[in-house]
Amino acid sequence: MLKIKAERAVEMYRNHNCGELNIKNVGETVELAGWVQRIRNLGSMQFVDLRDEKGITQLVISDENLKEQMNEINPESVISIEGKVVERSNKNPKMPTGEIEIETSKITLLGKCKSTLPFEINSEKIDINNVREDLRLQYRYLDLRNDKLHKTILLRSKVMKSIRNKMDELGFTEVQTPILANSSPEGARDYLVPSRLHAGKFYALPQAPQQFKQLLMVSGFDKYYQIAPCFRDEDPRADRAPGEFYQLDFEMAFATQEDVFKVIEEVVPSVFKEHTNWKVDEGPFVRIPYKEAMEKYGIDKPDLRNPLIIQDATNLFKKTEFNAFKNKTIKAIVVPKGGSQGRKFFDNMTEYAVNEAEAQGLAWVKVDDENNLTGGIAKFITDEIKTELGAKAGDSIFFIADELQRAQKIAGLVRIELGKRLDLIEKDVYKFCFIVDFPMYEYNEDEQKIDFNHNPFSMPQGGMEALETKEPLDILAYQFDLVCNGYEMASGAVRNHDPEIMKKAFEIAGYTEEDVKKKFGALYTAFQYGTPPHAGCAPGLDRMIMLIANSTNIRDVIAFPKNKKARDVMMNAPSTVTDEQLKEVHIKVTEFEEEE
Repeated sequence: MLKIKAERAVEMYRNHNCGELNIKNVGETVELAGWVQRIRNLGSMQFVDLRDEKGITQLVISDENLKEQMNEINPESVISIEGKVVERSNKNPKMPTGEIEIETSKITLLGKCKSTLPFEINSEKIDINNVREDLRLQYRYLDLRNDKLHKTILLRSKVMKSIRNKMDELGFTEVQTPILANSSPEGARDYLVPSRLHAGKFYALPQAPQQFKQLLMVSGFDKYYQIAPCFRDEDPRADRAPGEFYQLDFEMAFATQEDVFKVIEEVVPSVFKEHTNWKVDEGPFVRIPYKEAMEKYGIDKPDLRNPLIIQDATNLFKKTEFNAFKNKTIKAIVVPKGGSQGRKFFDNMTEYAVNEAEAQGLAWVKVDDENNLTGGIAKFITDEIKTELGAKAGDSIFFIADELQRAQKIAGLVRIELGKRLDLIEKDVYKFCFIVDFPMYEYNEDEQKIDFNHNPFSMPQGGMEALETKEPLDILAYQFDLVCNGYEMASGAVRNHDPEIMKKAFEIAGYTEEDVKKKFGALYTAFQYGTPPHAGCAPGLDRMIMLIANSTNIRDVIAFPKNKKARDVMMNAPSTVTDEQLKEVHIKVTEFEEEE
């Protein structure tokens, strides 16, 4: 009896969704419910587009009483209707329901909408991307009614299901790790949570489940994964959500770097191919050492769809008379058929290099159809230099001169911009690569000390011997990134599971054994009780979906994102709290400026 009542309650508003009716349903009496997308008055009758998550169905209203009722209903109101399915005289082949319409006999207003909306929704009159972003985020529940955005959030759900299916198929066990964790130096600022029960002490929201997943390996779990929330108090970017993000976090016991690569090469192409019609790279993916990536692409997340390569031309200009090149690192980019561009193109690229890439200038030459050098700094470029760089008739060459790291960075940005402006980027394809052999350490100029370059938990290549015999900046780590179309999509490593090697690795970065015990006490202690070699990785879920959805803004793949200033303008967070709440957690706020 209870079951029958429940079923009737569900069927009360609709017995079909707005995207499923077709010519086979003609003659049926149906009940639909949804949002009023558009109303068209044609005198003797009205046409209404009724929308739900599954699609749109056209209603036709000819009864005078119903027309009057409809005149009182604003677009984006929620209604339920009853009516008969009839064949449309003017069919719309672009809609799944375009062969039919509903001859409406009853309308019930379920949820009234105001007469004025903050912005148009699913309207041909306006491009939603031109609406101020903070206004869209303030009314995110309306923004999410936009068809494209709504479908992206549905895509996110499907991608997560695909990931779980694949990880289960590969024998991984899903385990949830704590959200209230400890503070640890993992590269970004922690979000701190004051403790009510322990005065003066704080939890930290995890930047990643790093220590917990390693402890699961010590616990004897063979293969762990979770779609994990991570929290980092860092500045937002278009491809990085502020505050919080999700990643497919996984770890394997008795695993090498190659084992991790095999899992990624199995999971990532599988998920991408299931949800896109673009061409997807199959494994094994290209592997590029970090040093080579910086030399050839000027960046450690190269977009392999761009065919341009950076060459080092420093030795070619050792005897140059061109003062701007003397005693500098020289990077060159040969652009096939780039000589066909006019002077304005080269001037615009120079302007970009100076204003956007912070270069001192951008030198260039053309190779004309007779293989002669013209324009720019042609008088300083010899045929030998042209030949060494592989430039042919019709090509152009761009030169960047600066100290090594700046020259690499500027050349990398110029390469990317040339690819965009000359439309060289390969279309409708996902190209993956692993960046491997990251340096274990880097020099921190601000603090004048050796620091970890990437992940402090990584195993150094060569183990203890490398730490004891090599210069710190020459030590490489078993850590890597997965890159897709110019975006870093995952980071991973073989973990440092040996307490003695861990102590030495942290010692080089300025940490004492006491520091290690204090900051990573659970991990350090656990490693004394028999730890298997282990390795893992963490592909970013938000960025993966951004790529599959072909979006350039990560906020478009998150249901309720923060804005560019890391504020939730819909829920007004962060916000002030009462003095009583502060007192309970032993916090006293001194002085602060109220935000406008």
